[in-house]
Amino acid sequence: MRIRQAAQGDVTAIRAVVEAAYSRYVPRIGRPPAPMTADYETLVAAGDVWVGDVDGRIVGVLVIRASGDALELENVAVDPAAQGLGHGRTLVGFAESRARELGLEAVELYTNEAMVENLQLYPRLGFVETERRVEAGYRRVYFRKTLDAGELRR
Repeated sequence: MRIRQAAQGDVTAIRAVVEAAYSRYVPRIGRPPAPMTADYETLVAAGDVWVGDVDGRIVGVLVIRASGDALELENVAVDPAAQGLGHGRTLVGFAESRARELGLEAVELYTNEAMVENLQLYPRLGFVETERRVEAGYRRVYFRKTLDAGELRR
């Protein structure tokens, strides 16, 4: 998988990947998860979206931005047809590398409490749960992964 910054011409494919990845959670949450309603035109224009493509087909989406001392990982999605191949881990690893390049101390993210698979996955990737709270009607679980000081590039 090749990871590159998204362009406006990618927005339709980005939405398709996000829709496919998150639609299974709608019954659990009772409404579309926040990534399904995001404004991808604006996010792409801001330079916050990266895509993973395999043979020219977008199979992964990553929305990241610097926030304080951390890189905020707002969304990571992989097309279900391409799941189980390590693409999600590769995208998260890219976010960690990007945080190091920017001289940031950590990567932070949140997931919905109903996405129980993520609650098991993120700790395996080195993330530590920091809090739970309700925002905009979503029950969110927050995680942070502190990057090794020796790995930071300032």
